Amino acid sequence: MKVLFNADDFGLTKGVTDGIIQSHIHGLVQSTTLMMNGLATEYAIEKAKTMPSLHIGIHLVLTYGKPLSIGVPTLVNEQGVFRYTNAFEVMDPPNIEEVEKEWRAQLDAFLATGLPLHHIDSHHHVHGWGILKELIIKLAIDYQVPVRYTDSLKHQPDILLTDALWLNFYEDGANEDLFSHLQGLGCTSVEIMTHPAIVDLDLKKASSYLDKREEELRLLCTMEVPDWVEMMG
Repeated sequence: MKVLFNADDFGLTKGVTDGIIQSHIHGLVQSTTLMMNGLATEYAIEKAKTMPSLHIGIHLVLTYGKPLSIGVPTLVNEQGVFRYTNAFEVMDPPNIEEVEKEWRAQLDAFLATGLPLHHIDSHHHVHGWGILKELIIKLAIDYQVPVRYTDSLKHQPDILLTDALWLNFYEDGANEDLFSHLQGLGCTSVEIMTHPAIVDLDLKKASSYLDKREEELRLLCTMEVPDWVEMMG
């Protein structure tokens, strides 16, 4: 089985970024996805340019912070930040044209860094929202990169990064039993979503998922890979 360990939220804060880098240098993380509107985006870009062995994708955002583009009024609240949350599926659908404008702005900002774009995923898995399916397919084709697996895209294998996605390396599911769980998946490739970090003050303001990120970092730097796993480089 091919396994890819991806770390989300690169650039969210300096502590998150440093934790991800540690989990790559000393651990199992092979790729990460960059938030173009994070608190430490520029810092993350600088670090990424010194570390070509770490694959960098984009963490498309619709549920955190401010948009990069101007003129997306249906996407933001009175404070100018995205009005969508991790409960987006029960919220009013967004204007698809505005989402496309904003996500293309994020993708183009990524490409302007000069970093190779490895793949697309999203904060809170918002790219898996059914109403955004056709848009994410269009972006994958236009930017010629694969996309993180979601159930909404399972019938689009040509654009998927892996055959499956393991979401349970999170909270209490982040433990040393990971590989025993993967053996029963019955797929040829799987991405493991991870969130390693060094918790800093900015992260405490930006996220409710805190101490367990440091536990993920510890695990990712100490777990041994079984012989039957082929790490995706």
